[in-house]
Amino acid sequence: MPVTDVTTDPETLTLTMTADFAAPVERVWGAFTEPRQLERFWGPPGYPATFPAFDFAVGGVARYYMTSPRGERHHGRWEFLAIEPTSSFSILDSFADEDGRPVDDLPATRTVYAFEATADGARVVSTSYFPSVEALEQLVAMGMVEGLTMGVNQLDLVLQGLRDFAQGKGTQTELLDDTHVRITRLIDGPIDLVWRAHQEPELIQQWLLGPDGWRMSACEVDPSVGGRYRYEWEPLDAAAGEPFGFDGETLLSEAPRRAVTTEHMTGTDFPSTLNDLTLYEEDGATLITLLIEYPDRETRDMVLATGMTDGMEASYARLERTLVTA
Repeated sequence: MPVTDVTTDPETLTLTMTADFAAPVERVWGAFTEPRQLERFWGPPGYPATFPAFDFAVGGVARYYMTSPRGERHHGRWEFLAIEPTSSFSILDSFADEDGRPVDDLPATRTVYAFEATADGARVVSTSYFPSVEALEQLVAMGMVEGLTMGVNQLDLVLQGLRDFAQGKGTQTELLDDTHVRITRLIDGPIDLVWRAHQEPELIQQWLLGPDGWRMSACEVDPSVGGRYRYEWEPLDAAAGEPFGFDGETLLSEAPRRAVTTEHMTGTDFPSTLNDLTLYEEDGATLITLLIEYPDRETRDMVLATGMTDGMEASYARLERTLVTA
């Protein structure tokens, strides 16, 4: 992971993050200073950022919001205080209202981002300065360290490019913490088709089948927010297993890039998971990222032990074949 150290110092009222990247310093600088690239990693998994305004000049202001899996927006504001191209920039980082005005009852911080070349690429050191010990403790308690670390650790993918990063690796499963798992799979096909394949029953039934030997016996989908879906599968050979299904509700839909749904095993009292699907296209390929939130570690481990990753890889391989004729 790029982030190698995060240190808080109550005596100097600072929080310092160090991250190393296997990319030229100019490339890393661009990722931190161009809004479309920032949107791909700024914000922890499940809370992607959108920058509707970005005036990268001394005295300029950037406005952003992070959208939760349930659609809540959390707004922020940067004022650029100093810029030394490819070397450093500093900002006044504030919580904001939906119009981009600073929120006075939450502390603002001055943060300096320093960039330097290393033997293996580039290093970024960010130092945030707090107005008081109470402000530092408040923001740390709100998850500043975890959010910053998880966000910056997503930057490797942005720097490397989709095909180099994911081509040939198949379905990848990452344990982010006790309740969150991230699934990624590169699909050789455009984002619009991949989105349709997750929304339209006639396409879903062609690929979302898991291992060979199963068929989808029911597929009902209302992809609008508040709409519900129901999937059921059964084995082609009755001796191979018992039929099962899932149902849930769409909480967020931002075509063709993001959809968040609940998922519950039909006919059981198992708790639901939260499934956050995001799509990103580059050079004709689409990266599928599925962030799954489990109710607890035990449920997470139980589901993973079923061979979920292998089943998803079989389905995603089938999806690529389906897109050829869609």
